[in-house]
Amino acid sequence: MTADAVTDKPVSEEVDLLVVGAGPTGLFAAYYAGFRGLSVAVLDSLPEPGGQVTAMYPEKMIFDVAGFPEVRGRDLVAGLVEQASQYDPTYLLGRHAAGLSEVDGGLLVETSEGATVRTGAVLITAGIGEFNPRPLPAGDGWVGRGVVHFIPELAAHKGHDVVVVGGGDSAFDWALALHPVARSITLVHRRARFRAQAGLVSKVEDLGIPLITEAEIAEINGDDTGVHEVVVNLADGQSRTLPAQTVVAALGFTADLGAIESWGLELDKRTIRVDTTMRTNRERIYAAGDVATYTGKVKLIATGFGEAATAVNNIAVALNPKARLFPGHSTDKG
Repeated sequence: MTADAVTDKPVSEEVDLLVVGAGPTGLFAAYYAGFRGLSVAVLDSLPEPGGQVTAMYPEKMIFDVAGFPEVRGRDLVAGLVEQASQYDPTYLLGRHAAGLSEVDGGLLVETSEGATVRTGAVLITAGIGEFNPRPLPAGDGWVGRGVVHFIPELAAHKGHDVVVVGGGDSAFDWALALHPVARSITLVHRRARFRAQAGLVSKVEDLGIPLITEAEIAEINGDDTGVHEVVVNLADGQSRTLPAQTVVAALGFTADLGAIESWGLELDKRTIRVDTTMRTNRERIYAAGDVATYTGKVKLIATGFGEAATAVNNIAVALNPKARLFPGHSTDKG
């Protein structure tokens, strides 16, 4: 759908600000928009808030959020949702952003389901965009029956023999996270070297978790109750059968911005160029978090929080030129 393909459809929601992306940056933006007195809706293709944190590493500890020596992914998301809830944002989850058009000094965004949102401004906080896990070839037909890409609840795999497939940070993160609850953990990687950070690899090795390298999953066997075992082809031409009730396919993701790429924004690969106010090349369309880029950009959750506040404050002025850019400190509001 092109950037101006929205037709005269009835408006489903009408808000001052539409945030596209319900990850940490988008959730903080929803809070800050409420703090600035703006009504806000949050749109995301995933069925629950949290973005990549909820989908990919809800149980992982995060160490670079200011004020928290460490915080579990799901707990960070829960805190952000609670923080935003005092201003009652509208959540439009499980929906993709589609068409965009300018109308009467504002914007009209259509979702892939045909709903429309009339808004004064749009803040894109879409992270890496819409992402899909790379499939495990041998796992065809077993996804959801033992083969998983995400692990929302560690307890669901308690007592399982787990085979983790992959060599990146996510594979080692899942091996470490599952080690306390699983009966056994084995990591299988097709190369001799890993992409994961050396520190993560050392932690897994120190726990005695077997690492089978230069190997591939050749076959997955099971029945109606789920996976029972995997067959691993080794570099020497031999094979090995491992017990498994869970196979974690941590092979990375493909991602794109979907229909947002047709909105006429200045793009740099899969990111959106912004200025110091976080504004894009289009009026009243801003971006923040991992999806936004500028010279010297550092992709951290902490960076996204600051960018969200910068964007919202500038949006407040764009919507009401009489508004102050700096609204004062939250502590002054009691």
